[in-house]
Amino acid sequence: MKRFLAAERALRAAAPHELLDAIRAVLTEQYGAEDVELFMADYGLTVLQPVSALPLAGEPVSVHNSPAGRAFGSQEPYREEERGGRARLHLPVSVRGDRLGVLSVTLPGTDAARRWAPELAEAADVLARELIVAERDTDLYLQARRKDRLTLAAEMQWQLLPGRSCSRAEYDLGAQLEPAYAIFGDNFDWSSTADHLMLYVTNGMGEGIEAALLTNLAINALRNARRAGLSLADQAALADQAVYAHYQGRAYLSVLMFDFDLGTGRARVVDAGSPRLVRLRRGVVEHVTFEAQLPLGMFEETDYVAQDFHVEPGDRLVFVSDGVHAAASPKGEEYGEEALARAIHSTRLLPAAEVPRAILRELGGHRGRSAPDDDALVVCLDWRGRPPGDRTDGGQM
Repeated sequence: MKRFLAAERALRAAAPHELLDAIRAVLTEQYGAEDVELFMADYGLTVLQPVSALPLAGEPVSVHNSPAGRAFGSQEPYREEERGGRARLHLPVSVRGDRLGVLSVTLPGTDAARRWAPELAEAADVLARELIVAERDTDLYLQARRKDRLTLAAEMQWQLLPGRSCSRAEYDLGAQLEPAYAIFGDNFDWSSTADHLMLYVTNGMGEGIEAALLTNLAINALRNARRAGLSLADQAALADQAVYAHYQGRAYLSVLMFDFDLGTGRARVVDAGSPRLVRLRRGVVEHVTFEAQLPLGMFEETDYVAQDFHVEPGDRLVFVSDGVHAAASPKGEEYGEEALARAIHSTRLLPAAEVPRAILRELGGHRGRSAPDDDALVVCLDWRGRPPGDRTDGGQM
């Protein structure tokens, strides 16, 4: 435990850009590590980029078929045996379910790897939290996440997101946007309290920087209303006014909004546009529809009404933008509801964080080699709910 505390202190004392140097030095001194590398997951979730070799001079490793990728996908430590009796531990670097990357530590022997694996896994958790804080003060780790240059619109959209995955006792969330390095209008946002989860899935009209500006305005208007304690319908109305005041109806944004009660599974919903919901319940995939309302900013002073919805423990909810369900093949065939239902059923055994990437990969096969006509968004929510009698008094519905 003294070794772990030394690692924790070193990370907390390190300058933002020196976290890798700090963890490398303390793991070498306290655990006899022979090599320490930090890999960050790229925006497309296809490779793990080495932090120690900027600017992009090091070799990335695959998320799909590498030892480090195995640890990243499973979110469990993975031990790799190396020549000379050495062992290499690949440790997930994650914060509350948000998967940032992998810490790879080479130790002098298998016995040392087995002995120190639990403490090193905790050190990787501390590193993850320090990375989140450090990103406020350095671009180093954000640079390491990109294997290609982001468009300006994509830069704006990624900075707007809460994360790509999140876990609590009541639920798991995972989300992904494509094309990862050139997105412009689609977005998602979530926020939780003691008793509630609010989730927004948005699809802004237009292309490039104009679409990104529209989405930034709408998301920040929704956040402003949410943080003022307004109801879901009032959040939609306030954001609608903000968008209309700026664009006068020339541009608008589609959004699907949820306010889940974590204790009961009851939810309030505002459906204002094109994002869709598909539910997997007890092995059956079904499309869920709500009363359609006007997109945000289409007309002046639109009133919104929240509907009731209910989720059960074991439900999987998959939210998609029109860049998914309306995607066309080279022959012009729409991806459609049946193909989406098959993709959701085929990914039923994957964790929520892995589902969006798997569905988007299958969608890419449908599109063939043609460049996508629209950006695409998939959000997956696995609902466990709260055990009876475990409800807190943190909020009202």
